[in-house]
Amino acid sequence: MAVLLLPLAGCGDDPAGTDAASDSATSGSSASPSQSPDGSDTPSPAPTSDTPAPEPVLSPVYFAIDTRAGLRLASEQTDVGADDPVAAAVSAMIAGPADPDYGTTWNPATDVRGVQVQGRRLVVDLSQDARTADVGSEGAALMVQQLVYTATAASGRPDGSVTLLIEGRPAGELWGAVSWTGPERRADPLDVRMLVSIDTPRDDVTVSSPVTVSGEAATFESNVPWRVLDQQGRVVRRGATTAAEAFTFAPYSFTVKLRPGTYTIEVSEDDPSGGEGGPPMVDTRTVVVS
Repeated sequence: MAVLLLPLAGCGDDPAGTDAASDSATSGSSASPSQSPDGSDTPSPAPTSDTPAPEPVLSPVYFAIDTRAGLRLASEQTDVGADDPVAAAVSAMIAGPADPDYGTTWNPATDVRGVQVQGRRLVVDLSQDARTADVGSEGAALMVQQLVYTATAASGRPDGSVTLLIEGRPAGELWGAVSWTGPERRADPLDVRMLVSIDTPRDDVTVSSPVTVSGEAATFESNVPWRVLDQQGRVVRRGATTAAEAFTFAPYSFTVKLRPGTYTIEVSEDDPSGGEGGPPMVDTRTVVVS
């Protein structure tokens, strides 16, 4: 369990890049040489293949965002591939988000040295650079959950645990604020996640109309207001949809017809207090409609 150490001091954590090689990775095939009439070695033509490119394997990768309730986790659907999805997801988490509204405090020089998946138990081994991060106690606690949420999502085991190693040894004290010595599990999502999220479309993609927007929300009476803004910030469409359940994370979706152009899609939590509880949590995606 991540235990806060006092006094609290800013410290560090920073990973990026994956060194773990998948056992199923294919090695490059080169044509075997054949003998030409003059005796020289001439490579045979490389075989061609009509095999279609594999479909992307998407998994939520979690990043930090500042909200009325402090720092929270926001998710971004990312292609992690099928060979080593946990290592790919952790590497993407370290490298940083595509959405400019999100952030990460992991040191981008950090390498993923390896990942072990043993049932519901995950072991993630990072390089020494992971110890360097300039965060306080709130940021350090969120970094623990950022890694736990990202790794367990990519493994398909959200109820699993994550043990962190650094250079093959238990991480121990990190960033001057927490201690990570054993398996860590997900904290209650209502305590650590942003209460609304957009899964599709992803940020900065080209889509056709009508645009389907989907994600998860944990909102009052399952109400999920939404708006679409043009490049000048004018609201061109607005409405509301409902999540499958109230007060817990549940899926929602809606479609909206848009003319060709660039838009910002905004989804927010409902605010029955009229602003007394602070600004509602909002997730956005910028898209180009062709």
